[in-house]
Amino acid sequence: MSNLLELKGLNRRYALAGGGQLEVLRSVDLELKSGEMVGLIGPSGSGKSSLLHCVGLLESSDEARLMIDGIDLTKADDALRTQMRLKKIGFVYQFHHLLPEFSAMGNVELPQRILGLEAAKIKDRARYLLKALGLGARLEHRPAQLSGGEQQRVAIARAMANHPRLLLCDEPTGNLDPTTSMQVFEALKSMTKKEGIATLIATHNHELASHMDRVLALKDGKLVAL
Repeated sequence: MSNLLELKGLNRRYALAGGGQLEVLRSVDLELKSGEMVGLIGPSGSGKSSLLHCVGLLESSDEARLMIDGIDLTKADDALRTQMRLKKIGFVYQFHHLLPEFSAMGNVELPQRILGLEAAKIKDRARYLLKALGLGARLEHRPAQLSGGEQQRVAIARAMANHPRLLLCDEPTGNLDPTTSMQVFEALKSMTKKEGIATLIATHNHELASHMDRVLALKDGKLVAL
């Protein structure tokens, strides 16, 4: 099976206020296959979010080669980066960031509307994802009417709305209690496996990471397989 994500030689440095640079990532290589779920662990400040942001085209990478779904993004301009984030990459964060004025359906429909899809297909996709994530009875509820776990399920559905090939998650269950955390994780795992999405999940939860296909750790700027 070919790799959906190929990252070679990622270095990430940040300028320090007093001069000099802080090296966060050093010669990081990463490969992900379709349908694979990989955990990314490491202490705060180890570079987990920086790695996700570089892979997700939210930050520039230093001297790295990046391929996503066969597309070379090593020297991608802003327009291509924007299109890739919209069409090929989904993001899930610790906090759901749902729009409070929209229902669950409305939140999942929004990224599809930005892409300009047909109205009927937009509604069918949103309804399918929300039902698959156990929210069939909550389609028209607004975020304030949903529990924390339900809100995060809506955020997952929104991230998957445009059929992404790569899903990047930054502490997606970090704001939930242990029982709800596992329920949301199992829903996420089921959906990504079903749709063949390559998924990278940054987490402090080692128990959660143990349920993934592979676990990688960031240590001193290097990526190490566990």
